Amino acid sequence: MHIEVVRPGDSVWAIARRYGVTPASIMEANGIDNPQRLVIGQALLVPTVGSFHTVRPGESLWSIARLYGVSEQDIRELNPQINFAQLQPGMVIRIPSPPRTTIEVNSYLQPTGSEQDAARVKEAAPHSTYISMFSYRVTREGDLIAPRVDQALAAMKDTRAVPMMVLTNFEEGTFSGDIGAAVLRNESVRSNLIRNVLNVMKDKGYYALNIDFEHLYPEDRERYNDFLREITRQAHLEGHLVSTALAPKTSAAQAGQWYEAHDYAAHGRIVDFVIIMTYEWGWSGGPPMAVAPIPQVRRVLEYALTVIPPQKIMMGAPLYGYDWTLPYVKGGKFARTLGIDEAVAQAARVNAAIQYDYTSQAPHYSYFDRDGKEHVVWFEDARSMQAKFNLIKEYGLRGISYWVLGKPFTANWVLLESNFKIKSYR
Repeated sequence: MHIEVVRPGDSVWAIARRYGVTPASIMEANGIDNPQRLVIGQALLVPTVGSFHTVRPGESLWSIARLYGVSEQDIRELNPQINFAQLQPGMVIRIPSPPRTTIEVNSYLQPTGSEQDAARVKEAAPHSTYISMFSYRVTREGDLIAPRVDQALAAMKDTRAVPMMVLTNFEEGTFSGDIGAAVLRNESVRSNLIRNVLNVMKDKGYYALNIDFEHLYPEDRERYNDFLREITRQAHLEGHLVSTALAPKTSAAQAGQWYEAHDYAAHGRIVDFVIIMTYEWGWSGGPPMAVAPIPQVRRVLEYALTVIPPQKIMMGAPLYGYDWTLPYVKGGKFARTLGIDEAVAQAARVNAAIQYDYTSQAPHYSYFDRDGKEHVVWFEDARSMQAKFNLIKEYGLRGISYWVLGKPFTANWVLLESNFKIKSYR
């Protein structure tokens, strides 16, 4: 698989000829329905055997081999015409396909109880180990407020993915430390909650449990650990896997209510795996920036790996971007969420060229709306996702967890399958 960046004058047909593939294969891999509307700077997947790399200033054979996770010798053998002692910027090198490692993939779904749920399951299930139903909300009495999952669960029955139940302390549109305290500080409430969770898992056929308790009070940290020990013990007796969602910390001492009650080391010992929410640096209420910039993601993973085994870590990744109206004003209008395919379509509509930030490893563009207001859009593309896949390979992680299904990103699933084999528990 090759990632080609659209240049001025390019067309689907010209790119297909360049790499010896059919235009239809490029359109299918990228979800293109109008081949006349390519965007300058757009990243396209080209279904080739192996890929191609255009040498940039300062690169060497060693750095290129490391970038793609292949050996220097394999690159040499595939490019006998090139003198690698005299690499020049602009030279094109053929890159062999690395062996695909096996990972787990989680895809969060916010079920609506409508036929849309089945369509979203159909999109993601062939490429997922788990599809997680977000969410079963905990009450102060340890009861559960269930999402409308029947359509989604029915659609999963004949797929390779297994359902995962998501448990949250969510109330009135936000995560509640008060809900967490009511549960964690009362033994009878905890027991009632565990009993209710296990009953739902049995009744609905859930294979795994994901506990996403956020904004807990720091003083409830050890109570949360004890709760995890007990619910994991009982879930294991019933044959279930247990995971937790963790805020993206870079040290054990990181301050703030989102972080302090999340004990990375304890979670790494107690549960089967963790999902680290490595996104939302760029968020709808904050200043414009990449949603999941690679340097920040890397720092979180490097801390996590000091206290959690890599085979227990799933890295979070966004399936969305944001459109900010400038100038950004703190406390002002929130950015609009948009899907990845939607972001590219908008760039075509407003005649914006897509730029790529090589530090954050994320695409972005700017445009002016009909009222003359400037906008900036940060989103994901094949290049930014490949950078995330490279982190999974570099650190030997368990896999990747996507937030959230519902907005198409066609190329992601094609690229995912070209990089990895996806584990199934079916």
